Amino acid sequence: MSHERSGVEPWTVQLFNEYRDTIVNLRQDAEKVLANLTPVEKEVHTDTGECYTLRILPFRTEENKIEGVVATFVDITRLKQSEASLVKSKDRVELLLKSTGEAIFGVDNEGRCIFVNNKFSEHLGFSAEELLGNNVHELIHHTRADGSPYSWEDCSLFRCLQGGSGYRGGNDIAWRKDGTSFPTLYCVEPIVESGGVIGAVVIFRDMTEEVAVSSKLDHLARHDSLTGLINRREIEERLARVLENAKHNKSEHILCYLDLDQFKVINDTCGHLAGDELLRQIAGVLSQHVRKRDTLARLGGDEFGVLMEHCDPHEGERVANSMRDAVADYRFLWEGKAYTVGVSIGVVSIIGSDGDITDVLKAADAACYAAKERGRNRIHVYNEQDTALVTRHGEMQWVGRINRALEEDRLDLTLQPIVPVRGVEEGNISYEALLRMQDDSGNTILPAEFLGAAERYNLSIKLDRWVISRIFRWYANNKNKLEHVALLNINLSGQSLADENFLSFTIAEFKKYRVPPEKICFEITETAAITNLASANRFMHALKQLGCVFALDDFGTGLSSFGYLKTLPVEYLKISGIFVKDIVDDPIDLAMVKSINEIAQVMGRKTIAEFVESEEILAKLSELGVNYAQGYVTGKPVRLDDVRFPGEQ
Repeated sequence: MSHERSGVEPWTVQLFNEYRDTIVNLRQDAEKVLANLTPVEKEVHTDTGECYTLRILPFRTEENKIEGVVATFVDITRLKQSEASLVKSKDRVELLLKSTGEAIFGVDNEGRCIFVNNKFSEHLGFSAEELLGNNVHELIHHTRADGSPYSWEDCSLFRCLQGGSGYRGGNDIAWRKDGTSFPTLYCVEPIVESGGVIGAVVIFRDMTEEVAVSSKLDHLARHDSLTGLINRREIEERLARVLENAKHNKSEHILCYLDLDQFKVINDTCGHLAGDELLRQIAGVLSQHVRKRDTLARLGGDEFGVLMEHCDPHEGERVANSMRDAVADYRFLWEGKAYTVGVSIGVVSIIGSDGDITDVLKAADAACYAAKERGRNRIHVYNEQDTALVTRHGEMQWVGRINRALEEDRLDLTLQPIVPVRGVEEGNISYEALLRMQDDSGNTILPAEFLGAAERYNLSIKLDRWVISRIFRWYANNKNKLEHVALLNINLSGQSLADENFLSFTIAEFKKYRVPPEKICFEITETAAITNLASANRFMHALKQLGCVFALDDFGTGLSSFGYLKTLPVEYLKISGIFVKDIVDDPIDLAMVKSINEIAQVMGRKTIAEFVESEEILAKLSELGVNYAQGYVTGKPVRLDDVRFPGEQ
């Protein structure tokens, strides 16, 4: 073997010399070359980790005679490293695909399985041996969510192999080897080489848990967690569908609005746990007395609704009476005691295209309230000509008007003097704050027009908070004026007395504006005090410790006025104007005012007569010994910011 030829590079000579021994040791291969006239290749590895390809070729003369061999070296170190790296990467990818939580399989361009990971076999119950080399669509199948099967031409895998476009987001049913199935979410991606599709990869996930959670969340969104009945949202959706159908086919349906009677008594006396248990049991009672195709829902609180589809008024009234009787006959047992409740039911017919969902619900609510007003534990069928319901609808319109007035600051206060009947002196005149509302045109609306609606629709607390803040803020800016005032009287509703947060709000306002409590008299109607006796006593005693005083308004209108008077810490009784305004001409009213005043004096309370509209009435009150008078004859209401107090400079 020789390397002495013209044009040989020095590095080649050096490499030949370094591997002379290796080449010499390969003489057998050289002899094989000479014998067979074929080249021989060997990989040569160095101690330093390099790798070369040694190629031995026969060396021929110009006469084509073989005189020896030629040895060449090719450095393949990086090639070998790249191959090793690729093998490792391939191993890692295969390990990742086999161990991933997603089920994965690959197919060639004819749909035959060329790869499958462990998760896929686990999900479907097929071994890798059963899948590899077989058409996946023929071996395993999936269907649409409705159960209809896919043909090979319809499935996304076929379309991917044909068109080269991927697919994501399928929601189908996958079938296992044992015939069971599960919901799946999958995607298909093509395998592209040299611009052509040579196969595809399918990745899918078992969605059993996700579907179960989604179904549970959907159930919770549509059902009441306490009773298990559907909730207001769901029955309103069904009602909307019924109304839409009624417009097209002129069908007839019934909606019932149910409100439990005396639920608050049980809830307050036995606690909220008892109240919750009562609602659960009542839900069970009602469900036994509706038709199978009817929708029973809990609307909120102690209110329920029943939607009776394809039901005439006669049948609807029969079902409503059945529910009313069932609730009335039911005995609720709690801690060894039995309690009874009733239910008031409003019934509304849905015929043809009558109204929208809001109109129907309002009508049902109005009918339910009419049933309560007429004695409770009864049903009332809605009639547009019903005077009580017309009034109720009118009150419902006030809800929006009151809220807008609060938002747009269109409320105002006036002060009306309360003067001593015998002799007026500086500093002994009190004033009652009277609420007014401005309509959209700036006209004044008196409280008699909107306070009833505010009480009925739970807006009284908002109004009372506004009045207290307005009066106290006015005082903070006019401290000198209160020197000439005995008391500022502020009216409170029964709802405010029963509200747990209202007392803390009032005390906080005293501290915020530094109003002297001894200058404030809170007026509470007799009816509100009796209805919320425990709350009224708690509220009164808490504020009396600060120095406030109290007046019992509209006294004499209750059935047991004097009996309750012993338990209420009030300094003043305001004799109801229904007795005062006719005492000059009506002996019965005169006797009522006289007896109220005499008993009040014996009990150490001072009296205030309302509706004093003439000098004759004022004179008669003086004869009876009534302490104070309030009415147009003693002073008309004046806007808070315009009041001029006696003695004020």
